[in-house]
Amino acid sequence: MTAWNDSRAKDALNRIFMAAVASADPAKVLQHHLPSPPKGRCVVVGAGKASAAMAAALEAAWPHVDLSGVVVTRYGHAVPTSRIEIIEASHPVPDDKSAEAAKRILAAVEGLTAEDMVIALISGGGSALMVAPAEGMTLADKMAVNRALLASGATISEMNAVRKHLSRIKGGRLALAAKPARVVSLLISDVPGDDPSEIASGPTVADPSDIETVREIVSRYALDLPENVRKVLEKGEETPKAGDIEEDIRLIAAPSLALQAAADEAVKLGLTPLILGDSLEGESKDVGAVMAGIALSASRKGLPVKGPAVLLSGGETTVTLNRGVGGKGPAGKGGRNTEFLLSLALTLKGADGIWAIAGDSDGIDGVEDAAGAVVTPDTLARMRAAGVDPRQSLVGHDSYTAFRAAGDLVVTGPTLTNVNDIRAILIGG
Repeated sequence: MTAWNDSRAKDALNRIFMAAVASADPAKVLQHHLPSPPKGRCVVVGAGKASAAMAAALEAAWPHVDLSGVVVTRYGHAVPTSRIEIIEASHPVPDDKSAEAAKRILAAVEGLTAEDMVIALISGGGSALMVAPAEGMTLADKMAVNRALLASGATISEMNAVRKHLSRIKGGRLALAAKPARVVSLLISDVPGDDPSEIASGPTVADPSDIETVREIVSRYALDLPENVRKVLEKGEETPKAGDIEEDIRLIAAPSLALQAAADEAVKLGLTPLILGDSLEGESKDVGAVMAGIALSASRKGLPVKGPAVLLSGGETTVTLNRGVGGKGPAGKGGRNTEFLLSLALTLKGADGIWAIAGDSDGIDGVEDAAGAVVTPDTLARMRAAGVDPRQSLVGHDSYTAFRAAGDLVVTGPTLTNVNDIRAILIGG
């Protein structure tokens, strides 16, 4: 068999990554999860990076059903539809279009009857894309909350708990507004464990978190919140709980399914796949260092798997912003996947026979134009040759710039789906 080299390894990793993404394509999976059409009206609402693609897939699956409604997606993620309106808004920090979308969605589910049906198309990113601030708050307040959460190092579950208690649409409140119509939620998961109450902050799902938990999160991360927000939290209005709304939740794509698709592709390429988990969390740089240790063990000792093999994992790591390049100034450009990879590369120290890819399945790592990047044994050397100090880039959260200098970014453009991050480390054997 041909020996593994940079060209062969990078091609294999790209194929594995794209197989995972393709497994979550709404055009392929949504039709298999639809209910029977209702006797009355069918109103479609939704939010998320995949919501427009989901709406197009629904229209294709139900050509003769009278559909109406509105969904919101990220700028650049819209696709053509004929019956369901698409709004584009900002992510990860909301804007005025996010507020307009929430207002339009709430209006769309008003005045429905028990014979009507609401189909909610929900995917990751919906928290920022569909924003209805709690009474007494402004859009500027919500934007400040999102910025504080994104820079805090809080987990996605903790961020969502806060968002739900500061919203008139999240945490089950959209389903409450649609009563007495039946609500069927079609979900694409991007959260660890596929908890439906966490996906886009669960607008149609009862909320298990409570106000005391939210107050503890705010205190633990020392979040700097506007006065209006603090007043809402002091007031302590609770979100809908189990029994307050009826749920029909259908998970149509998830990280675990994407990783299995990646594993199947790896087998076709002559690699032994080992799935380490679909819900890995933690600081990106810490997870990168740990994964590098596992890869070195596999390469040198055949543990936990002997090469040629690929280590697969998913989930959502976090990046706590604290300093810029050189230990001072604002943070640089990067996302959780490129930061993970830069830490991995620094720990591997150019070890032979190990390559890696990591990227956000939606095609956008953070706010940059790359899905992620690849690492080869000479990545660090090429960064240094381009005048970049990779260790200082890691300290300054400037991983995007470092990988761009090395020519190792992975640019896919918007994939129109979102099952969180996909990471693959190839051990040549």
